[in-house]
Amino acid sequence: MGKRYFCDYCDRSFQDNLHNRKKHLNGVQHLRAKRVWYDLFRDAAAILQEEQTKKPCRKFLQTGQCDFGSNCRFSHMTEQDLEKLSAQVQGEKRLKELQREGADIPPGTIEDWLDKRAQRLSAAQSNSVLPEKPAPFQYPPGWPPVQELPPSLQAPPPGGWPVPPSLQWG
Repeated sequence: MGKRYFCDYCDRSFQDNLHNRKKHLNGVQHLRAKRVWYDLFRDAAAILQEEQTKKPCRKFLQTGQCDFGSNCRFSHMTEQDLEKLSAQVQGEKRLKELQREGADIPPGTIEDWLDKRAQRLSAAQSNSVLPEKPAPFQYPPGWPPVQELPPSLQAPPPGGWPVPPSLQWG
């Protein structure tokens, strides 16, 4: 049978040889699918600029559908969509300007957020007079009775799991 080549853009597979692969990679269907994939990652400013130059698609405005889909040379965006996109572009521009000016913008990594959260919690605990009791464990609503749950989903016993003296790890 031989090797098969799978194209992620087109979601198709075919026998892998030089002729078939070249024919597929230069085909209209593949090039369209590839363009649609990369259009998903374009920035809002590029999309807004392109959509503002296009005329509205009459068929899409009347029926909500267009036979050409993403290949239509007319715009399928309503005025409200264009306004939302414009507001998003303005927000992105403001954020870039703030970054250039050196303004304090919250970092985008989860590690930074967790560090700040831990600092806030430790500060709150040191300021509190009465230690808080941990909330009792409760199973989520809609779960089957505790007896029917597998051991991996059951709550541990109050003193923890018993460890046999002959148990060796590793």
